[in-house]
Amino acid sequence: MQYWARRLEQEIDGVMRIFGGVQQLRGIYNENRNLFEVKENVPRKLVEKVAGDIESLLAKKVRALKRLANAAEKFQKAHHWQDNIREEDIEYYDSKADTEYDDPDGEEIEREKSNSLKLEFTDDANFKTKVNYSYAAVQIPTDIYKGSTVILNELNWTQALEDVFIENRKEDPSLLWQVFGSATGVTRYYPATPWRAPNKIDLYDVRRRPWYIQGASSPKDMVIIVDVSGSVSGLTLKLMKTSVYEMLDTLSDDDYVNVASFNEKAKPVSCFKHLVQANIRNKKVFKEDVQGMVAKGTTDYKAGFEYAFDQLQNSNITRANCNKMIMMFTDGGEDRVQDVFEKYNWPNKTVRVFTFSVGQHNYDVTPLQWMACANKGYYFEIPSIGAIRINTQEYLDVLGRPMVLAGNRAKQVQWTNVYQDALGLGLVVTGTLPVFNLTEDSSDRKNQLILGVMGIDVALNDIKRLTPRYNLGANGYVFAIDLNGYVLLHPNLQPQIINFREPVTLDFLDAELEDENKEEIRRSMIDGNDGQRFIKTLIKSLDEQYIDEVFRTYTWAPIKSTNYSLGLVLPPYSTYYIQANLSDQILQVKYFEYLLPNSFESEGHVFIAPREYCKDLDLSDNNTEFLENFIALMEKVTPDSKQCDNFLLHNLILDTGITQQLVERVWKDQDLNTYSLLAVFAATDGGITRVFPNKAADDWEEEPEPFNASFYRRSLDNKGYIFKPPYRDAGYRELDLENNTIGILVSTAVELSIGGKTLKPAVVGVKLDLEAWAEKFKVLASNRTDRDQLGARRCDPSTSCEMDCEANNKDLICVLIDDGGFLVLSNQEDHWYQVGKFFSEVDANLMSALYNNSFYARKESYDFQSVCAPEAQSNTGAAPRGVFVPTVADLLNLAWWTSAAAWSLFQQFLYGLTYSSWFQTEEVAGDSMEARETSCIMKQTQYYFSTVNATYNAIIDCGNCSRLFHAQRLANTNLLFVVADKPLCSQCESIKLLQAEVRAPPRDPNQCELVDRPRYRKGPHICFDYNATEDTSDCGRGASFAPSLGVLLSLQLLLLYSSASRHPLPPAACL
Repeated sequence: MQYWARRLEQEIDGVMRIFGGVQQLRGIYNENRNLFEVKENVPRKLVEKVAGDIESLLAKKVRALKRLANAAEKFQKAHHWQDNIREEDIEYYDSKADTEYDDPDGEEIEREKSNSLKLEFTDDANFKTKVNYSYAAVQIPTDIYKGSTVILNELNWTQALEDVFIENRKEDPSLLWQVFGSATGVTRYYPATPWRAPNKIDLYDVRRRPWYIQGASSPKDMVIIVDVSGSVSGLTLKLMKTSVYEMLDTLSDDDYVNVASFNEKAKPVSCFKHLVQANIRNKKVFKEDVQGMVAKGTTDYKAGFEYAFDQLQNSNITRANCNKMIMMFTDGGEDRVQDVFEKYNWPNKTVRVFTFSVGQHNYDVTPLQWMACANKGYYFEIPSIGAIRINTQEYLDVLGRPMVLAGNRAKQVQWTNVYQDALGLGLVVTGTLPVFNLTEDSSDRKNQLILGVMGIDVALNDIKRLTPRYNLGANGYVFAIDLNGYVLLHPNLQPQIINFREPVTLDFLDAELEDENKEEIRRSMIDGNDGQRFIKTLIKSLDEQYIDEVFRTYTWAPIKSTNYSLGLVLPPYSTYYIQANLSDQILQVKYFEYLLPNSFESEGHVFIAPREYCKDLDLSDNNTEFLENFIALMEKVTPDSKQCDNFLLHNLILDTGITQQLVERVWKDQDLNTYSLLAVFAATDGGITRVFPNKAADDWEEEPEPFNASFYRRSLDNKGYIFKPPYRDAGYRELDLENNTIGILVSTAVELSIGGKTLKPAVVGVKLDLEAWAEKFKVLASNRTDRDQLGARRCDPSTSCEMDCEANNKDLICVLIDDGGFLVLSNQEDHWYQVGKFFSEVDANLMSALYNNSFYARKESYDFQSVCAPEAQSNTGAAPRGVFVPTVADLLNLAWWTSAAAWSLFQQFLYGLTYSSWFQTEEVAGDSMEARETSCIMKQTQYYFSTVNATYNAIIDCGNCSRLFHAQRLANTNLLFVVADKPLCSQCESIKLLQAEVRAPPRDPNQCELVDRPRYRKGPHICFDYNATEDTSDCGRGASFAPSLGVLLSLQLLLLYSSASRHPLPPAACL
């Protein structure tokens, strides 16, 4: 077998030496040494410069933000409240006035009358939508009456902000959305643009946006306790579940939470035994487990509150260590549990208590009001589903009191996590600043209400433009993280679904393959340190099929005046890079001509990387069209034009000339058919991919951007010849091989050493004809010499000759498998259509043996940014948001008509008059688009060569039909050569190793285990949770509207008639 392996190695090396042209390309670079300079990337200087540039960009936004916040406080203080204000007295642009809402049955819903201004809009490239720079727009949540006195006064005084918005833009034309989110729910944003309508219900409320929550209060430690005694049943329990669901949505990643249910005893609703970070995945666990709560037993408030206080007093866990609060949901009770408060909370009252009376009942609510008022909290009533959203977010006003009373000390600009902009900008971060009510009452007491939060968006793309890209090489990159360890910038930050309601939270250790070195780097960055470390680590290939062990230098430093830290990753071969200097215009023209399509027939087809070479260059996904656009522009401007990136253009044109010289010196003189080659190619850092001959470009499927091509990036990181078969998934079937020529890429990096400086500016390779090389493989892995004739040798038990892969292909399986476990070549014709498949799909038994004998190691990881088709939802059990459907017995029971159910249906009916889709069974996607797809977690498995590097023989024990196999790595390649007996019986069958990406099962990764070893993080460095002057006398209110039986009866009959005439009322509807 070693003899066959040497023959294979020699054949591969010979072909690559003749056609790859590595040596010749080195010579061409050296001959053209006068046309370029070798520049150095100095990591610390690069990080320092980029961090400074980002700091300057954000500082400009901060100045605009402070100007807006100060102006808002001044305008509100000068405003005179008007009790008799009318809607027609206010002039503003209602962003929803021009929004079309469609009925689920296909009918357009009649739009309510509006006094909104009529504006004209023009397309704007910066905002990616139509805008009007002369006005701001107003958005008011669907469930808020825009004609109320509070809202009209809010619209009146905030109108003065328009002039400040406009002045800010004049000073900084790069400003994007400037937004004031009011505590009343009104959003005023600039410039004006029509609201992006969802296709169902618009549930957007600025007070639930991540940036507003972060700006409106300090971090929170929250324990939610839910009364599940026997009196809580039916609709009341559903209301409680939905209330908890909505309460969780008011928490951000800076907050910590736990949820428990109680009757005679208290217990957590989930597997979390202590406070956990309120991140998306933990909140999802809570939301799922809350639905399993069942009402039984008797109420014991003492059990619930003691559990909650014990949770908040646990100092052995990571938590927010700022605002502490208990949120209790109950249907009512008489016990005030004063002894519990005396024991745990008095006299300092460091824990606020918020109580929620849920459902319609006749209990005395005085004890609940007392609990809240005696513990610096607030009492709320949630009589029906329509009251949930507003009453589960108003506690933020109470938490904002210490901030307001702290005055200027609390006016700290904070920068958010990454999230999706609701108006279409894509990924953004937002700078936030709270806006305080500066008015005083007749006793000269300061007002303690927060007016709202001012925000200014910064698009991630604007930050990315400040970072170096092409001088770092294909595998170098810049990244940034926040205090939670979430990435702000990273090439792997690529969320696949738009969800306006959730921030985009990808941890640095999930963006990369986690190891101890990276954990320490992450911790140092969060701590605001600078540093540098050279490490060996694992990385995934761009196509996520392979794992490479590589060396990288990580360099990092804080971005001053922000919560962010910047990092730079460089491989050793990217320390230096080429900077072309084509001052000779005649040479520029000469090289440029090799980009023209009329040269392709003789010089090979050229693909150019779709980079932003010039400002006026139209980008296109079609490379032929992009090349035409590029050529057309170059006829108008020179490579030295100020509107062009001279570095990119000069390098592109230089590489065009260098690769053309490779064609002239190497490729033109060789007959590719002699060696069964479909193509030869070269790709460069400068953005050129030249494929020869021209006709081979028709079947070229690699990315025209070398930096985005897996073969290019892997060749740089690995020594020798890298084979890449066409990837085939498990279900692939090739029915007609004759008309489909399959090619296998073989590539290798070109390493230069210039003046002692090492760099890799290009990758060269060949494309093998699979069918021809499969035949060649059989010959090379045989005992046949050139003099032997096929058919003259046949080995069988009666002869003494050795068996080989050609003569005995009916008895022996001979394969070449690459370092990812994918089939490259085989002596079995029925394997040819399976080339590119994971080898376990071809021979599960043999692949398992290779893995079990340590030829391969396995790496499992999770992709938290994936998109999946929505899973079928069961209609059994309580939905998160449900409409109570009365039974016939209910309808005949007079008491039912005055119950909570009837009153709830009355409110749902009022909403239903506006949006009939609220009575649909399907879940509404809130303020996102239609929920055809959903975010999900995918589990990825990759295989890679372990340290075993020798010839290995082993027996696969299958009883009476065991298999013998031999395996050996081929030198200077990423191939494993395997020879094995064909399986004789089914006893040797084994379970397939899985390589394909699969949807992670529920609770995988196990959040219950992960929270016990939380990743290092830091919260905001400021906390405002106490002020001695806080006035806590305003601590709750009750419902004042008592519906009459006659009104309810009439409305209920109308509801039943209306819903029945449209469609039968389903078991669940959404809010």
